Amino acid sequence: MTAFDIAQYRLFNQGISFANFDNPAQVVFHMGAVQAQDYPGALWSLGLRMKEATQAVIEQAITARSIVRTWSMRGTLHFVAANDVRWMLKFLTPRIITGNAARYRELELDDETFRRSEKVISKALVGGKQLTRPEIFEALERENISSKGQRGIHILGRLSQEGLLCFGAHLGKQPTFVLLDEWLPPSKDWNIEEALAELTLRYFNGHGPATLLDLERWASLRKSEAKAGLEMVKSQLRQEKVNGQIYWLPPVGGDELKQNQAIHVLPGFDEYLLGYKDRSAVLDPEHFQKIVPGGNGMFMPTIISNGRVVGKWKREVKKDKLLITPSPFNTLSPAETLGFRVAAERYGHFMNKPIEVN
Repeated sequence: MTAFDIAQYRLFNQGISFANFDNPAQVVFHMGAVQAQDYPGALWSLGLRMKEATQAVIEQAITARSIVRTWSMRGTLHFVAANDVRWMLKFLTPRIITGNAARYRELELDDETFRRSEKVISKALVGGKQLTRPEIFEALERENISSKGQRGIHILGRLSQEGLLCFGAHLGKQPTFVLLDEWLPPSKDWNIEEALAELTLRYFNGHGPATLLDLERWASLRKSEAKAGLEMVKSQLRQEKVNGQIYWLPPVGGDELKQNQAIHVLPGFDEYLLGYKDRSAVLDPEHFQKIVPGGNGMFMPTIISNGRVVGKWKREVKKDKLLITPSPFNTLSPAETLGFRVAAERYGHFMNKPIEVN
C-alpha cells in the first residue's frame, strides 16, 4: 500500500466513491458517528454516502428517530444511530465533562445550577414536548437561571452529555430539544469493554486506513484505551505499513478497488477530513490554511479529485436555484471541470433545486 492508496481506500470505506447505503441510519452505524455541528453540511455528509437521497429524506430519518443528533464525542455535535446513543454517551462524555470544569467555573455553572436546570428543563419537556433553544432558555430565565452568554448552550450540552436531552425534529429552521428517554425506546446497556471494542471496530471499518493516533483523536481516547480497543478487534482488521506507520482497515482485498478519479463535493466538517489526526494523505499541508482559515477549527467545503483535496467550494441559496462557486487551488482540467458539474448536480438534486455553476 502507498500513500496514494490510503486516499483511495478511505473514499471507498467511507462510502464516498461507492455510495452504497440505503438510509441515513446505515451510514451513521457504519461510520460510528458523523460530525454534525454544521447542520446543513451534516445532512449532505449523510446524503452523499447514500445510493439516493434528498435533504428531506435525511430530516425524515431524524423525525422517525432512527438517527439522533447530540454531543456524543469530543464535546461536538454528531449524528449517531438511535441504538448507539446511550452507550456512546456513557462511555465517551464523562471525560469531556471533566475537561470542561474550568470553563464551567468561568461561567459560574456549578453542580447545583446544573441540577436546578435539569429539573426546570425536564418539567418543560415532559410529555413528549419539543422546545426550541430560545423556549428552553426562557424557561430557565423564569426560574432565575441565567442563560446569557455561553451559559445556556453549556447547560444544554452538559445535560445532553449526561443523557437527559437530545435534539428532536426541526421546527421550521429551528432545532428542538426533547427528553432522550421519551424520544428513544430503551436500548442495550453496554459495559466499557464492549463499548470500546465496538467503537474501535466501527472506526476502522468506516474510516480505515487509519492509525491508532487517528482513533485516539477521533474519540478522545487515552493511548491505553486505543491500544486495548485495537487488541480486542485486530483479528477482524487488516494492517498495512506505509512510510513506517501502521494503518488499520477492513479485511477486504485490494485488487478489486479501482482508482477513483471522480470529483466529489464534500461539506465542511465532513469525516473525510475531520475523522483523522493526520490529514496529509488527502490534504497537502501547504493548502491546510485555505481549508481551515487561520487554523480556527472552521473547515470549508472541499472539492475532492482522485482522493485529494484540490480546492474548496461554496453555495448560495437563491429562491429558485443554488449558485455553486468552485475555488480550486489550481486550474481544473477539462475532465475535472465536467466532474465538478456532475458532483454539483448531484448536490442540487439532494437539495431539490437546480444549480448554476459560477
